[in-house]
Amino acid sequence: MASIARCAFRPAAATRIDDGVAAAMTSAASRIVSPVGVIAGGGAMPFAVADSLSQRGIAPVLFALKGACDPVRVERFRHHWISVGQLGRATKLFRSEGCSDLIFIGTLQRPALSEVRLDWGTIRVIGHVWAAFRGGDDHLLSGIGRILEQDGFRMVGIRDVAPDILMPAGNIARATPDPAATADIAKGREVLAVLGPFDIGQAVVVIDGHVVAVEDIEGTDGLLARVARLREAGRIRAKSGHGVLVKAPKSGQDLRFDLPTVGPKTIEGVAKAGLAGIAVIAGSTIAADSQAMIEAADKAGLFIQGLSA
Repeated sequence: MASIARCAFRPAAATRIDDGVAAAMTSAASRIVSPVGVIAGGGAMPFAVADSLSQRGIAPVLFALKGACDPVRVERFRHHWISVGQLGRATKLFRSEGCSDLIFIGTLQRPALSEVRLDWGTIRVIGHVWAAFRGGDDHLLSGIGRILEQDGFRMVGIRDVAPDILMPAGNIARATPDPAATADIAKGREVLAVLGPFDIGQAVVVIDGHVVAVEDIEGTDGLLARVARLREAGRIRAKSGHGVLVKAPKSGQDLRFDLPTVGPKTIEGVAKAGLAGIAVIAGSTIAADSQAMIEAADKAGLFIQGLSA
């Protein structure tokens, strides 16, 4: 997959995008040590991150999670296969490759701790692992990250290693939100701010001021499919073309892990749900396959707005 570079966004917004990328970069970005270890789950994002690193002269080494990472696409990169629960083996591989900087990226179906085969390196810190599993996804990832940092590694985020794949500020599609959609966006942000401490989800659908659905374990795609079903069943009376999907990191979330993501599939779901567009936090949301996402939004007449944090 080609990396999601700045040029993938609409050229008229190039200056704003460059400014957004610069703002998204952190102090850690200037201290990134090559090679970078990419702990790769499912989906396209691990490869987009690896491509972004390569284009900037930083060597990526992928540590592909069994059962999650694409076994065909990973072959383009130097890689090793690792399993959830095999911290001991993983840390040995990180060190053998010289990867002091690590990033988690990609999807992963959360296993039950009872289903995880533990090696000695994991058993040694089982109390910390158990504590990490007793919470939401952000709690789990940040907990595992702390274990790795205690072992001498540095966990970094998208803003450190691949800021070019983050959402810029402003409107990046042709359509723009009207006053009703702007009010729905504000309402959605308020709802997510309240829900954030409970580590529930990162997305909400608001239609004409009414909170219609909140993201749960089914994820954003499932959330949008649920809204589409409610509309088909006549439970949502608002006309098609009203309402907004709002996504934001949870309040207090460690932004190195589990950032919200939008892409062409999100646009497809928003269109099927009969909404007007999406609004996400600029610099803290991953834009997957951005060119295809913008083209899909323009075709469907939907807006995509990057909000100031």
